[in-house]
Amino acid sequence: MSELEERCAEAGLKMTGQRKVILQVLGEAEDHPSVEDVYGRAKAIDSSISIATVYRTLSLLDELDLIVKHEFQEGYSRYEVNSDHHHHLVDLETGEVVEFQNDELEALKEKIARDLGYDLVDHRLELYGKKTGKNKKK
Repeated sequence: MSELEERCAEAGLKMTGQRKVILQVLGEAEDHPSVEDVYGRAKAIDSSISIATVYRTLSLLDELDLIVKHEFQEGYSRYEVNSDHHHHLVDLETGEVVEFQNDELEALKEKIARDLGYDLVDHRLELYGKKTGKNKKK
């Protein structure tokens, strides 16, 4: 049983065969797949999976905070397993999503909240950019 399946079981989610396939797709994803991406990958494993099942399962997993739904200003959602804390930089030209962590940024966010009289409970940070000329691949 995968870690994601274990987390689902702990949350009381019934593990159907189709849900296991969707969890497998999410667990193996190295990108941030859309609903259509998850559906296509899941359908390649189990042809009986419907798009409605994918939508319902992703919605349920999001409600249980087992996955994270992202809106990267593209007009559709992308998903990833809710695991380690990180941020995203979205390349506006290619749509590539780069994950990153930065200790200085984490400390600054905590300081900002504290200076405003708050304990930081949760947050999301998304950066959007275009590669500079010196960093572009040829």
